[in-house]
Amino acid sequence: MDLERISQPMGNKPALVLVDMINGFTDGSCPLGTDCPEVVEANRQLLEFFRSRNLPVYFTTVVHRTPDQAVVFRARMPDLAVLTPESHWVQVDPRLAMQPGEVLIEKCWASSFFKTDLAEQLNEAGVDSLVVTGLTTSGCVRATVVDALQSDFVTFVAEDACGDRNPDAHKANLFDMHAKYADVMPSEQIIKLITKG
Repeated sequence: MDLERISQPMGNKPALVLVDMINGFTDGSCPLGTDCPEVVEANRQLLEFFRSRNLPVYFTTVVHRTPDQAVVFRARMPDLAVLTPESHWVQVDPRLAMQPGEVLIEKCWASSFFKTDLAEQLNEAGVDSLVVTGLTTSGCVRATVVDALQSDFVTFVAEDACGDRNPDAHKANLFDMHAKYADVMPSEQIIKLITKG
């Protein structure tokens, strides 16, 4: 028998959280990345919508500034070594260039909440729900969504604005997030929910 799940309504002040839409993940020439123009485009359209309504926007990036940060994670995935402060790979994809007033959260691990001040910033801004997008679905997006729930934010995942190097992992994690942690739906449906307000 399936567990009961009850969708929660979109809040009055949703924020868009773009997880690691950075060159290192959107460019297939980086060992961590994959070419995903359709995911970038879906994020661009959501960005345009949130900006048009003056809703908060938060980007995240992965940066390791010192050798003692995320030691075990980096030992497990040596390609993370390219994500240094001066690297082109840690910069937001230029197709999604940040605008004044938008926030960049630096993180060292998978979740956008873990050992960052994202939750505090969201609370201070009066944000009551999140729309999460980004890369990768099975990694940093999922970790962020789980921690969003654990931080008491009603969370939505824009399925077409997320991507993964492994299509099966992408599909399975969207299914699992929808079952337990968030409402997963196309960007177009999210936009309609916010517009209906």
